[in-house]
Amino acid sequence: MQFEGIYTPVVTPYRDDFSIDKAAFEQALEHLISSGVQGIIVAGTTGEYYAQTAEERVELMGFAKKIIGKRLPLIVGTGAIRTEDSIFFAEQAKAIGADALLIATPPYACPTAHEIALHALAIDRAANLPAMLYNYPGRMSVNMDEETLDRLSRSPNFCAIKESSGDPNRLHLLARDYPHIQLSCGMDDQALEFFAWGARSWVCAGSNFAPEAHIALYRACAMEGNFTKGRAIMSAMLPLMRVLEQGGKFVQCIKHGLTLRGIDCGPPRLPLQPLNKDDKSELAEVIKTMNITIAAIEKETSK
Repeated sequence: MQFEGIYTPVVTPYRDDFSIDKAAFEQALEHLISSGVQGIIVAGTTGEYYAQTAEERVELMGFAKKIIGKRLPLIVGTGAIRTEDSIFFAEQAKAIGADALLIATPPYACPTAHEIALHALAIDRAANLPAMLYNYPGRMSVNMDEETLDRLSRSPNFCAIKESSGDPNRLHLLARDYPHIQLSCGMDDQALEFFAWGARSWVCAGSNFAPEAHIALYRACAMEGNFTKGRAIMSAMLPLMRVLEQGGKFVQCIKHGLTLRGIDCGPPRLPLQPLNKDDKSELAEVIKTMNITIAAIEKETSK
């Protein structure tokens, strides 16, 4: 499977009583499809999979497939501490017709490189679907290192990796030594560097509410090879990325960003708390300024 373009880890809208708002979820999916993203991920970190029951996760992946149909690839996250649970989600994803899996390191357990590989290979054997690996040591506390990647290279299903370590050395390692594993940007403020090193896809939560900006940067760098334009767009996006990454309220900001576009995503599930009034105002202003700036860049470079 080829991963090219913008892949959005979609949010899960909730009502005020924290029940899943399927109507808003459908709106979010239709919004992404019409915006021009190239794929949708369900049960990612942004979708708050960790705050959902197994039944809810299975129900959401099936509902997403029903809405999306064959219009876009659907990737389903298998994140869980227990390998048995990840296998279950992978099997359910295959049953509903998902196109690929997102396989992360089990959180909290701190497995070794060998154990991470065995975990991923067990999921692969159970589902036999294309898979994007997800390396996020900031949350999982361990890296998918060379031993892990070498072991996983035995299966052709492991065809991509979302790299979210933030370590430039990891980016260089993957681009140079593992060209058979497609490189996908998983650290938004390094998108320019990822594209310079040949990444052809970007898994970006901000594309939930700002798909136009993310597509503009991808198009400039990965499609047009115009890194002068790309740097200008990236510069316009950095204030938003700082708010998202440094404010400690990542999921809340993503959900409110989509709410600003008319799709009420409701609150995050506990233990997370909603944004306060000042947070909402700051986010709205940053998004507005970014959109105006990028529109001007696009207009100027189209002359």
